[in-house]
Amino acid sequence: MTTAKDGISHTRTRIQQFTAIKQLEFFESLKKDKFSGQLAISDAQDTSWVFYMYLGRIVYATGGNHPVRRWRRHLVAYCPQRLAHFDEIQAELTKIPEEACRISWEYKLLSVWIDQNKITREQAARVIKATVIEVLFDVTQAMEVFCETVKDNLLSTRLALIEAEQIINEAGKLWHAWQSAKVADRSPDLSPVIRQPEALKKRTSPQVFQNLSQLLDGQQTLRDLSVRMRRDVVTVTRSLLPYVQLGLVQLVNVNDIPPPVSPPLANKLSKAITPHRILIACIDDSPAICQTMEQIVTSAGYQFVSEMDGLRAIAVLLSRKPDLIFLDLIMPNTNGYEICTQLRKLSFFKNTPIVIVTGNDGIIDRVRSKMAGSTDFISKPINREIVVDTVNKYLKQNV
Repeated sequence: MTTAKDGISHTRTRIQQFTAIKQLEFFESLKKDKFSGQLAISDAQDTSWVFYMYLGRIVYATGGNHPVRRWRRHLVAYCPQRLAHFDEIQAELTKIPEEACRISWEYKLLSVWIDQNKITREQAARVIKATVIEVLFDVTQAMEVFCETVKDNLLSTRLALIEAEQIINEAGKLWHAWQSAKVADRSPDLSPVIRQPEALKKRTSPQVFQNLSQLLDGQQTLRDLSVRMRRDVVTVTRSLLPYVQLGLVQLVNVNDIPPPVSPPLANKLSKAITPHRILIACIDDSPAICQTMEQIVTSAGYQFVSEMDGLRAIAVLLSRKPDLIFLDLIMPNTNGYEICTQLRKLSFFKNTPIVIVTGNDGIIDRVRSKMAGSTDFISKPINREIVVDTVNKYLKQNV
């Protein structure tokens, strides 16, 4: 599907199981078209990654769950001297224009350091390559992805031009090793933490237990530990797996670390490096309504999901976790009141904006909708301006 916004061409594609073979085919098509711009990839959990391209070659990649942790890991590996000057990094970031921060502050830092002879171009290329490989690995773990290309020239400075085929093959080898270790259902972004210290102590030597106690503090991911221990992440994970299987150690989710800047700029950078792909849902038994809503929502720059079977609606919404829901009032076998009531009982949707859509614009329907937990109420036929205004009204803080 192709749309246009502010004169920029957008193309969006849905891909199941974005394996190395499919990645090669996709990036080969971008190379054939000599594509320059952004390739934005998102999964069903709304995790987003961005690849910056020039004439079909990869310039940089960012996004994912832990972009700042990733940045720090690769500096430790390839530019360790820069982390020793943390105050300088903070000062340099405050001087970077807001637009550059929005695009990719970590890439801009590499460029600044090269200009100031603080790192070599070869060091920057190694950081970029390692970053792209890690991002491709994470994309491969997704069961389903949505790829959107946006033609632009945001990264005018090109520190490296990476052939997609080479980098995909390297990421594929890491993914194969991860699968062979029988941990493909887990993410290397998880953090190991000791849950049963006494039991673990009995199963290990005093030295091993002491080392594990220092390392497994719940603040470092498997990837972080691999850099600290100077071992590949598969080896680190394999060594911990017996303890995980016994329930002595647990792999838990952890937040990313904050960017190395003052709070006002940190807020700005957090939005830039973890782009939130806003998702709008429409539950309506009418194909025409769903198609109209999709055209309005996607042309406004948002993701869209629809479901015409009211009985499947809650399962679909739980799977995709939209930021706002347009909900038809009258449907076969169920109605908007019942679905809204059930959604409000689920903690995840407790504060999600739910907008009832109906052809019956009566006071009774409005009152009943409010009692069911709806946020707002709009009437059919669907009006583009009203839909966009409604989305902006409830999601403007995320836009």
